[in-house]
Amino acid sequence: MAIATCPDGHQSVAMDYCDVCGSPIGAPAPTTAAALCPSCGSPSTGRFCEVCGADSALPTPVPRAAAPTEIATAVSAAGVLTWVATITADREFYDRVQARKGPDADQVEFPAFYPERRITLRGTDILIGKHSVSQGLQPAIDLGIAPIDAGVSRAHAILRIAESGITITDLGSTNGTSLNGSEELIPAEVPVPLRSGDRIHLGGWTTIIVTAESP
Repeated sequence: MAIATCPDGHQSVAMDYCDVCGSPIGAPAPTTAAALCPSCGSPSTGRFCEVCGADSALPTPVPRAAAPTEIATAVSAAGVLTWVATITADREFYDRVQARKGPDADQVEFPAFYPERRITLRGTDILIGKHSVSQGLQPAIDLGIAPIDAGVSRAHAILRIAESGITITDLGSTNGTSLNGSEELIPAEVPVPLRSGDRIHLGGWTTIIVTAESP
């Protein structure tokens, strides 16, 4: 059986690449400038990378493009996204409340003018309600600013932000909380996951839209 000797002096049965180190047989001895491994980028003098073991004789693998959901998850996990609450007077929601004769419906009037408000959410727990000096309430989303929605409770609901996303929890409010045009109220004291663009309906005409925005 013929035995070949590689440039590093190893005995090899294979005649093209050394069985021991993978160096090409018959090629000039390697110089001090080593090639870079196509897989991990480490200097490599033989066919097989000494770091990751990749075979340089094989085609270079093409990296798989990340799916949009993977990119969004990575961005969210890195904490790059900022959650914003946009508060509006929702005539369609008001009409639904009046049609079903909800609690306080006869006391709630739709405002003639209500400028849209945008609040950047800070921290992890964001209280939605009305400020009260006597009760020591200072909600981050204060709906006690004129014109006031009489159907909103003092401590109505709370938004919680975590690495996994954002949730809304109704705190046992009088008129309850619903989402995205639904007539069904979410259960009290139960966190409900939200997605960017979801609409939170509370009180007699208030709708809060939560959106995730990049800086």
